Amino acid sequence: MEKARHQLDETDSRIAAAMLASPRASWRTVGQVLGISERTVVRRAAPLFHDGTLRSTAVRNPVCFPDLIPLALRIRCKPNRISAIAATLARRPDTVWVDVLGGGDEICTVLFLDGPGARNNLLLRDLPATAAVQSWTSHALLRVFPAGFDWSGGLLSQEELASLRPDAPVTYTRTHSSLLPVDLRLVDGLIEDGRASYTELARRADTSALTARRRLEALASGQVVRIATEVDLARLGIRTEALLWMTVAPGGLEETGRRLSRHPQVRFASATTGSANLLVAVAATDLDALYLFLSDTVGALDHVTTMEVTPILTGVKRTGLVRPGSL
Repeated sequence: MEKARHQLDETDSRIAAAMLASPRASWRTVGQVLGISERTVVRRAAPLFHDGTLRSTAVRNPVCFPDLIPLALRIRCKPNRISAIAATLARRPDTVWVDVLGGGDEICTVLFLDGPGARNNLLLRDLPATAAVQSWTSHALLRVFPAGFDWSGGLLSQEELASLRPDAPVTYTRTHSSLLPVDLRLVDGLIEDGRASYTELARRADTSALTARRRLEALASGQVVRIATEVDLARLGIRTEALLWMTVAPGGLEETGRRLSRHPQVRFASATTGSANLLVAVAATDLDALYLFLSDTVGALDHVTTMEVTPILTGVKRTGLVRPGSL
């Protein structure tokens, strides 16, 4: 399981929040927005990236990669084997996140599976053959609401956020033209290092730095790929995380998903198949803040009929990256 880590100080936390909000922002831009010198940003941020406190990657948009099947699994395990099962799932290259839930006998994982064959092998062969797995439910991700990706822990003002990301996010479900071979190589480079320089990306993609920059800007603005920064939320003072499995009236699903995804405590929101048709990941400072979110924010929504709250005990993998010390 993940080891406890020291909390960052205020300046480090605000720099981390800036990286969450705009993963490829330059050190100069971060300094200007936060009101500190570029030198201070470099001095503070470089060690955070060096020791793995902050890590940058990219996540593909399944809408733009037709062979990918986005799937959320709730897996019930024997409690004495849950760490081993979570570690095995985290090592799979197709898992995007792996969380241990509730009373320590359940895992939630999101996978981007490479087509129906990979999905069927997982559900019909791999899971049934694992003795420690007791049962599971699968939920296809139908629509991911992108506003939740703008989460920055509530550590930055709206003006600071606007300066870091001046362009409003576009819908995550728009159609795209076919990707070029150079695009696929650039995506692979970004997955390895979301803050790689254009020169480094160009070398990997066998193209020029100018082309790499132009193609990357098109990929990012078109939501073909999402650049993401991963951080242990406990380092930012976030001590309570939970998944909400919500049942929403069909006519209100789009409105509810969009409203929740824009809330500052929501990290992820997606419409799904299954008995619960909306999955929401919430990050709060403590249990009281989670309670207020449930009672005040969710309670004010007209179309929610039922809800199950599953606390997250530990995050083993997020945004496709295994968390340091979690295995």
